[in-house]
Amino acid sequence: MAISTPMRTEPRSRWHTYELAEVYTRLNSSPDGLTSTEAANRLAQYGPNELQAAARISPWAILLAQFQNVLIIILLIATGLSLFLGHGIESIAIIVIVLFAVLLGFVQEYRAERAIEALRRLAAPNATVLRDNSEQAVPARELVPGDIVLLRAGDRIPADLRLIEAVNLQIEEAALTGESLPVEKSADAIIPPEAPVAERKNMVYAGTSVSYGRGRGIVVATGMQTEFGAIASMLQTIETGRTPLQDNLDRVGHTLARAALIIVAVITLLGFWRGQPLVEMIIFGIALAVAVVPEALPAVVTISLAIGVQRMVKRNALMRRLPAVETLGSTSVICTDKTGTLTKDEMTARRLFVADEWWEITGSGYAPVGEFRRNDQPEQPDAAVQHLLRGAALASDARVTFRDERWQAQGDPTEAALVVAAAKAGLMVDELVAQTPRVAEIPFSSETKRMITLHNERGVTVAYAKGAPEVIVPACSHWLTPTGPAPFTPSDQARVLNAAQTMAGAALRVLAIATKAPATLNDAEHDLTLLGLVGMIDPPRPEAKTAIQTCQQAGIRVVMITGDHPLTATAIARELGLLTHGRVMTGVELDALNDDDFARIVETVDVYARVAPAHKLRVVTALQQKGYVVAMTGDGVNDAPALKKADIGIAMGITGTDVTKEAAAMTITDDNFASIVAAVEEGRRIFGNIKKYLMYLLSSNIGEITLMAGATLAGLPLPLTAVQILYVNLATDGLPALALAVDPPDDDLMRQPPRDPRRGIFTRPVVGLMLIGGLWSALVNLSLFVWALQSGRGMIEAMTMTFVSLVLIQFFKAYNFRSDHLSVFHRPFANRWLNLAIVWELLLLAGVVYLPFLHEPFGTFPLTINDWLIVALVALTIVPVLEIAKWILRQERQASVRTA
Repeated sequence: MAISTPMRTEPRSRWHTYELAEVYTRLNSSPDGLTSTEAANRLAQYGPNELQAAARISPWAILLAQFQNVLIIILLIATGLSLFLGHGIESIAIIVIVLFAVLLGFVQEYRAERAIEALRRLAAPNATVLRDNSEQAVPARELVPGDIVLLRAGDRIPADLRLIEAVNLQIEEAALTGESLPVEKSADAIIPPEAPVAERKNMVYAGTSVSYGRGRGIVVATGMQTEFGAIASMLQTIETGRTPLQDNLDRVGHTLARAALIIVAVITLLGFWRGQPLVEMIIFGIALAVAVVPEALPAVVTISLAIGVQRMVKRNALMRRLPAVETLGSTSVICTDKTGTLTKDEMTARRLFVADEWWEITGSGYAPVGEFRRNDQPEQPDAAVQHLLRGAALASDARVTFRDERWQAQGDPTEAALVVAAAKAGLMVDELVAQTPRVAEIPFSSETKRMITLHNERGVTVAYAKGAPEVIVPACSHWLTPTGPAPFTPSDQARVLNAAQTMAGAALRVLAIATKAPATLNDAEHDLTLLGLVGMIDPPRPEAKTAIQTCQQAGIRVVMITGDHPLTATAIARELGLLTHGRVMTGVELDALNDDDFARIVETVDVYARVAPAHKLRVVTALQQKGYVVAMTGDGVNDAPALKKADIGIAMGITGTDVTKEAAAMTITDDNFASIVAAVEEGRRIFGNIKKYLMYLLSSNIGEITLMAGATLAGLPLPLTAVQILYVNLATDGLPALALAVDPPDDDLMRQPPRDPRRGIFTRPVVGLMLIGGLWSALVNLSLFVWALQSGRGMIEAMTMTFVSLVLIQFFKAYNFRSDHLSVFHRPFANRWLNLAIVWELLLLAGVVYLPFLHEPFGTFPLTINDWLIVALVALTIVPVLEIAKWILRQERQASVRTA
């Protein structure tokens, strides 16, 4: 029994390297456990065995932070300006937009802080320990270093334990390490210091669970000192980066704010210098400033994202943060977990070696659907195959059932694969057990590496054995050949073991199946007859290969990061077409590289195997430092820090843990990698539509501002009134802009390379089109105004013609800016919402021109048919101008592609 003396603390990663005697000494404990008094003292010293949440930001601080956004500030200023000008309805609309944007941001950030709470919910509620020389059930939060914990099948591991005893103990560690199969544990093993978590056979870790067997261990770490605690610490210290969209819109906001101030100053000073009343010029300058600021920008962005999110829900993708949709669209690298993401996380029998022949089994996962093939031809399983699969199923305890609209396994995944393979051959395990009941068994153990069951078969006791080939094959004296059982010679054994090695080289897990009749418990382990070999693997999802090909066509690189064995990872990657020219790297190899060396080769590695959570985080960070926009997919707790660090974290909805879902920005509800590709397309579409809106709006604003500035500099009367400017602004920012937010995507959207987020929205082609459209609009409208005055028309009629021409030219631009490179004649009316918006705006424009009670407030005059023809022809000139500009840009793009 331990005495109360100071404990020697050790680094979390060293306990697997010590002999048990040294572990007891360092923890000041014994196989009998602690006393209740000593446990209470240590609890006071080390604190409760629970994960600690990081310091929380108050909700009020999160709310106030939303008003630090530049666009929100501009909108508040615009609200004040609109109230000053007496536009009450416009002011209310702006306030609603501000409140909506602020509330949305608050909800998003408040929810983003819940990842640690999900980790805390994973803690085991109770644990069975040895205290005061007796077994006691205590709350898991009261465990302390030095406690002896008893483990049984189904238990959740409450803390990090160094094993003292392990009897057929298997631990499900997928959530922590990514290992797809339960891991066999051994208390006697001594593990090298550099071994990753997945290979520490003498350790079990908090948050994992016992899938088979029993054991006991001594607590070596609790709370934040556990491996789970390390993940929690990483989650607390990782800052979620801003999305490219947020950065771009902030830059737009700064630019527009400066432009608004300059316009107010220039117009006011020039007008006052020319003798205009100061108050009138101030009001006019403010009206122009309001026109510069795109009041609807947050609304259009939010609507674009919300509609995109609704489309994504139909394609099995849920977003937690709306701006992350756009980030996904600019993704250039997807770092994906293997187990449950690219694969089904369902062991499947793929190959059989029976009677000296090879058979293939089609189908994937636990669904008992597939066919048998020999020599690449479909064929019904013969008697030898039936005998093999019958024995494999009878020597298994797993069952497969159809629940929740999918096939699910109960029991060991490897045994489930054998049961499913038998079902594909028409052998249902429940019927087999009923016909041939089990009468005895020799259970599996990590030492023997095999399991033997004995059955009553028509009054004869028959034994069936399954296990590792290197164990079963030497125990066989006969084997099944095409002509029946025959003596098993050394050369025959070598051939069978070579077949097993061939399967293992293809990353298949190999089991040998044998039988003996009659048999007893005393002689069932010897003189067996080998029935054959079964090779199994967690298969790739059928749709994953197509999804990866689509990513590659879209210029998106896919990198596999898994805790599984390198051979398995390599085989799956090659089958999916993911591993072609790149290399495979293990966590141990990664640890041997410093950051500079790793940065030089990170772009050449396609597969990372046997990695720990810190490795995943390091890979994501290195790729981000190279300038890539990185998406990270995963389902286990071990993925959470990398998901939070990545530009876009993607959790699996079915197999994913709560921790993963809370840390991620997006959840795939069907665990289908193909849904990620659909989400990428939606992200690109959303950003494209926001770009269309900005091109359209800012080009229109450039036209308005240049028109007014040009008239002022030329000494002409102002061609528009302040109310007309505001009306043009509302018509431009209104329904046509919202219609562009739901514009159909370009045909070549998923054949374009990822957008470089550092370039922002305003690339050279975009700026060029905006300037050309805006300057041409100003030029032709100013010319129309001068011509109308010189033709003898009155000032009000000339201003009305200019006003109508400016509105019409904006509407033509709306169609032109549906793409920054495709012709306006390519599916010109594909956006029915834009068509309806333009028709509605034309009706409103006609009302402003012809309704008498609107003439005075809007300063308009009824136009004649000739006036309309002239105005329409002037506005229509924007179409060939922008078509020529797009043609030139297309030629430059093609030339740059050929040069590259």
